Amino acid sequence: MELVKIEPTDDTPGVLLDPERNIVNFNGRSLPEDVSAFYNPILKWLEEYSNEKADKTVVEFKLDYYSSATSKMLMAIMSRIEKLQENGSEVLIKWWYPEDDEDIEDSGYMYSDLVDVPFELISYKSFND
Repeated sequence: MELVKIEPTDDTPGVLLDPERNIVNFNGRSLPEDVSAFYNPILKWLEEYSNEKADKTVVEFKLDYYSSATSKMLMAIMSRIEKLQENGSEVLIKWWYPEDDEDIEDSGYMYSDLVDVPFELISYKSFND
């Protein structure tokens, strides 16, 4: 599997898919015009990765804003991560949220209830403070 690194833009998050270090990372804003075109290659990569046996994979989401269409894709991503765990890998999802953003925090709790994967919610001081 290949390393995938997507630089963030004003409308798309930065993405790191690192099969050697077992890291999956999303950060920034997610408002792609065509959410399927942006996320489908990531979902395909995760599907292939979930069939591999990784010792431990850490998945980090540090999104300061995302669209409702992205929300559906995040659920699809977490389902792939859940499959990875079902295949015998240790998995941890880290959901970062600005300490003053209850919506992103609440979303983290919602996702943590929807997937059967260890889930850590971590607040951080936003740049706007």
